[in-house]
Amino acid sequence: MFKNIMIVCIGNICRSPIGEVLLKAYKPELNVFSSGLGALVGKPADPKSVELMRQKNINLDDHRAQQINSVLVSSSDLILTMEKRHVSAIQAQFPESRGKVYLIGKWENDQEIPDPYKKGDEAFVLASSLIESGLQAWQKKL
Repeated sequence: MFKNIMIVCIGNICRSPIGEVLLKAYKPELNVFSSGLGALVGKPADPKSVELMRQKNINLDDHRAQQINSVLVSSSDLILTMEKRHVSAIQAQFPESRGKVYLIGKWENDQEIPDPYKKGDEAFVLASSLIESGLQAWQKKL
């Protein structure tokens, strides 16, 4: 059903890299990748995201941010985002994405995941926790 799944946030350095590697860990048979609506192209994942994943024995060292584009959108069976405005932005920019863009928190009462960028450890822990619970709910549907 869903083989190619893209996880999207803004910069592709904090939230979506966490979502990408967690979903890969949960469902290794899937092709999971991430991008950003305003990606810091070529930048590694935020050190706080890297450390949170390291605590789960998941490596995020090789991540490099990439910008969402029509090729990534068309190759995706499912696109998971952090905030409702991301859903709207993707659908506006890529009309062909309609029907395959949803919140990671869809099955958690449409929970949005706040951006921890340039915030403290608590913001990263909260974002990671919300991403994890949202993806655990999604994996039952995949």
